[in-house]
Amino acid sequence: MPLYNCPARPTTDMNKAFTKESDQNDDEDQDASAPPLPAGLKNYITPAGFKRLKDEALQLLDKERPELVKVIHWAASNGDRSENADYIYGKRRLREIDRRIRFLTKRMDVAAVVNPAERDETDQVFFGATVTVVGRDGTKKTYSIVGIDETDLSRGRISWISPLAKALIKARDGDTVIVKTPGGDEPLEIVSVEYKAID
Repeated sequence: MPLYNCPARPTTDMNKAFTKESDQNDDEDQDASAPPLPAGLKNYITPAGFKRLKDEALQLLDKERPELVKVIHWAASNGDRSENADYIYGKRRLREIDRRIRFLTKRMDVAAVVNPAERDETDQVFFGATVTVVGRDGTKKTYSIVGIDETDLSRGRISWISPLAKALIKARDGDTVIVKTPGGDEPLEIVSVEYKAID
């Protein structure tokens, strides 16, 4: 079984006492800050993006969760739990960690890892392409089309399901695409298409 699939279950009976509360909803595994996966579509992701998800899951599972369980156990041994801030905060944080681990595990389970550096050379835009475009005003911008869990507009990383990526996908070097923006339709000319490792 792959390491990232390790279940987010307590390892001892003592830990079990700290994971179940009546207000916990195990079905709420969706991270509110993360976009949902499109129904029926694969969760495309680059190798670097997959590694970040896996590293975060392992950090939570192997380091943060065990340390927090120790704190909760210590706080519980101090008496009245109803007014014990360490215990109450610890339980809340433990639920957040467990929810995040389940979320990350589900995302990795359905991930389709695509390495753009291994793609055959083409001038057509697909997932993993790094595309340079020129706008109507002559401004050049470069975007890399990545998975929805890797989006970072400040670094030019756009999700493959974003309107910009949808306009670019399947177009070729030299084509002009139209992107719908709040300010109206924006023509973008594709001036280069590369496939390289995206860190």
